Amino acid sequence: MSWIKNRPLKIVLLVQLSVTFALVIVFLLILGMHGGISAMLGGAVSVISSTAFAMMVSRHKGYTAGDAIRTALRAEAVKIMLTIGLLWMVFKFYTNVNAFVFIGTFILMVLVYSMALLVADDTKKIR
Repeated sequence: MSWIKNRPLKIVLLVQLSVTFALVIVFLLILGMHGGISAMLGGAVSVISSTAFAMMVSRHKGYTAGDAIRTALRAEAVKIMLTIGLLWMVFKFYTNVNAFVFIGTFILMVLVYSMALLVADDTKKIR
């Protein structure tokens, strides 16, 4: 993930992937193959859209506050469009989706993504 320069976003994406993987294992064991696939797809929707956001923000080269706001708004618009499109695709093309597991995993990953605000951007050690 060297193409993502923002440390908090990189950490949150790794946490999202880890939690998604754990949920896939849990639902695979409890509900079988379709439960595991539904969890994987729910996590993937959030991870893919979050990655697109992080990539757009990481490419930002502007130095003014206006440029930063424009970049953030564009990135958020892309994230929302990707999310809607991916949610629609899963419900349209995967007929055996467990909607409870899929939406639950997706919502949990959205909440995990909000952790980016809690991750320090400074890499210096606190003494």
